[in-house]
Amino acid sequence: MSWPILSVTIFLPLVGALFIMVMRGDDEAEKRNARWVALWTTLITFAISLILLYRFDPSSAEFQFVEKRPWLVGAITYHVGVDGISLPFLILTTALMPVCIIASWLPIQHRVKEYMIAFLVLETLMVGTFAALDLVVFYLFFEGGLIPMFLIIGVWGGPRRVYASFKFFLYTFLGSVLMLLAIMAMYWDAGTTEIPTLLRHGFPRGLQTWAWLAFLASFAVKLPMWPVHTWLPDAHVEAPTAGSVILAAILLKMGGYGFLRFSLPMFPAASHDLAPLIFALSVIAVIYTSLVALAQADMKKLIAYSSVAHMGFVTMGIFAAALFLCVGVVYDRMHTREIAAYGGLVNRMPLYAAAFMVFTLANVGLPGTTGFIGEFLTLIGTFRVNTWVATLATTGIILSAAYALWLYRKVIFGPLTKASLATIKDLDYREIVTLGPLVVLTILFGIYPKPVLDLSAASVAQLLENYDRALGAAKTAVLLAH
Repeated sequence: MSWPILSVTIFLPLVGALFIMVMRGDDEAEKRNARWVALWTTLITFAISLILLYRFDPSSAEFQFVEKRPWLVGAITYHVGVDGISLPFLILTTALMPVCIIASWLPIQHRVKEYMIAFLVLETLMVGTFAALDLVVFYLFFEGGLIPMFLIIGVWGGPRRVYASFKFFLYTFLGSVLMLLAIMAMYWDAGTTEIPTLLRHGFPRGLQTWAWLAFLASFAVKLPMWPVHTWLPDAHVEAPTAGSVILAAILLKMGGYGFLRFSLPMFPAASHDLAPLIFALSVIAVIYTSLVALAQADMKKLIAYSSVAHMGFVTMGIFAAALFLCVGVVYDRMHTREIAAYGGLVNRMPLYAAAFMVFTLANVGLPGTTGFIGEFLTLIGTFRVNTWVATLATTGIILSAAYALWLYRKVIFGPLTKASLATIKDLDYREIVTLGPLVVLTILFGIYPKPVLDLSAASVAQLLENYDRALGAAKTAVLLAH
């Protein structure tokens, strides 16, 4: 295209943030204008990203909409582009941001300008992470996202927000310092930080192992994998509703994206040798955190542990995100997340009960929802590699059904006996606009997932082909050495 559409998609939210920053007026006018500017900015960004989707060629495995400009002393370039792996993450980000702004419309009443600025800056950094084609550019976007998220939790969170925000920041930042060292080692070996070149560069076996472990340190915390998951329940519980949605739906996916973009294709031999480690950690995460979820009395904490368990099936995180929106609906009315404070809501909130049911069943993995597609494809792929791992991981599905359906029964069904719930109101227009599209997409892609799968098919096929070729070459080299 003749105009830099990808850069516009990345930096348009930043323009909106700057516009909100310079706005002046009385307090109520500033709040109102900040909300509307943030909403329109995210909607326009989403519309532009749909142009990317429309113009994208899914039959090609190459990077598209590529932009490349010299940046730092000629060694590091501003280099961006998308392929079938990164584009779905980018679209997910731009699609969810308007939902987050609408979900924050009434609950956020203090420092509204700053809140909207933080979310718009976060959108730029998240989109930039998925579009980056230079390792240094990727690292800057990837780590930069910590700052607005740190503020969102620490300023607009719950009673223990400062503790949760510092825990989130320190865990994720310390893991990424090791990744920075690995990036430097890769530059010294390959002479470049450009991702397309590094994907074709054969790194020595020793460097592959150490770099893989360094990247694991960063991506495992982001996912998060057991045992570096303990920051997530605190962050989820204390974050405002929209912050929990972004954590579950986007920020955790950055870890999974990192494995697909870097660990597998750049370090194939190390990925093959260390796969049992990932299998073991994933199985422990699925079973252990599911059992912990069963013991929770706080709705947000239960769903937070659920999202850790489901990151063993990486594709399932968006349903946990939708459930956080559902918790936000009743929290806005009752100002408590204790499961014991609810019961019989179906009598007063039938629309809410229906939306909550769809997301709960998707979280469980009911056929006909996108949760089933994600779990089924993941388990089929795992079964081909290791039967025992797939069998143990399947127990997580049984446990997720136990805690998710228990939560739904306690909150939604039964007699409406609590006096505090007697006048609780059903979903309003703003909440219907927030939850409605997610309900539709959950069922639509559960019945017809082909568009999403086709989008990434060529890129995934090339990734696997290159992985198998590099693995074969590594095995041949070992045999020749002996």
